[in-house]
Amino acid sequence: MAATAAWLSPPSRTELIENLVSGVDRYNPSNVGILEDYLYHQIRSEEYDCLANLAILKLYQFNPDLFNPDVVINILLKALTAEPFPDFNLCISLLDDRPPNSALDEPDPLPTLLPLLMNLYNLLHQCRFSAFWVLYRSDELEVIRENYTVECAGFEDAIREVAARSVRATFTRINSERLGTYVDLSGPELEAWVAKQRWTFDSSTGVVSIPPNPDNQIESIVIQEHIKLPQLSKVISHTVQVK
Repeated sequence: MAATAAWLSPPSRTELIENLVSGVDRYNPSNVGILEDYLYHQIRSEEYDCLANLAILKLYQFNPDLFNPDVVINILLKALTAEPFPDFNLCISLLDDRPPNSALDEPDPLPTLLPLLMNLYNLLHQCRFSAFWVLYRSDELEVIRENYTVECAGFEDAIREVAARSVRATFTRINSERLGTYVDLSGPELEAWVAKQRWTFDSSTGVVSIPPNPDNQIESIVIQEHIKLPQLSKVISHTVQVK
């Protein structure tokens, strides 16, 4: 419930942005600059407001002349950090097929980068965190790292938190080397990250222990069904008639 409330109205959202997101002004194209500035504030400050970013994409949908591919890429990168919530798919649903925009000063990077971003999303969604980091560090994604995520404060740490949520929900104990591939860390950096998660690292065994929580505890459930004799008689009678 708290997560839903924060998603609908994050504490970082100002009254001005709240009015733009919740009121009729969200469809006013003259406000797109305010929302774009707010997006870049999110990028610099490690904050996140999905509904405000969706409002930008909706304005682009209604006003193709306002479309800014760099803004879209930054919105999608922020949405990646929200996995397993459906933010990324919500953003993708507002991207219409568009012909190349000849009015741009530089070539539109979105047609090339969008499939790569979708690959990153699919790997996160499938909890293939090791494969995510291999792709993210590859030469193919150098343009994303050097031109976008380098400006997105805390992006890699936010992805590590995505992995942490899955590990916390799945494991009670995990080998530190395996965990390191999930979060792209090793040695002292991994140990510091584990300590920040309030998990326990045993250096003698190389095992990380995750405290019990409702998701990683297996509990047997006994289901009892009470069938009254008249109900059973009807079932037997129906079976006899079928034969």
